[in-house]
Amino acid sequence: MSTRTETDSMGEIDVPANRYYGAQTARSLIHFNIGTETMPHEIIRGMGILKKASAMVNAELGLLPENIKDLICQAADEVIEGKLDDHFPLRVWQTGSGTQSNMNSNEVIANRAIEIAGGTIGSK
Repeated sequence: MSTRTETDSMGEIDVPANRYYGAQTARSLIHFNIGTETMPHEIIRGMGILKKASAMVNAELGLLPENIKDLICQAADEVIEGKLDDHFPLRVWQTGSGTQSNMNSNEVIANRAIEIAGGTIGSK
């Protein structure tokens, strides 16, 4: 399996090169490897709706450039449509705050948006 190295506040970690998720999700897969039940599609879809709405509001308020908003919305639409479900591998059994699922959504949408823009997955 081909990997890319990502870095976060906890250091470096290898992430599968063909996955849109990043360091936080990869760490969660290690530390919360409990059971086999993954996030229901409805939850993943809801995160896509939330991230799209956030991008739209932030652009409307002048806090996010229009071109970035468009990229985020396009990637979020793919999440909403279920096209990226394979990139949400986290188990339902994790911390009560849902931080890992939130980060999984952020990483997938950001990396897909970077790819749509012609960039490299895992770049900032």
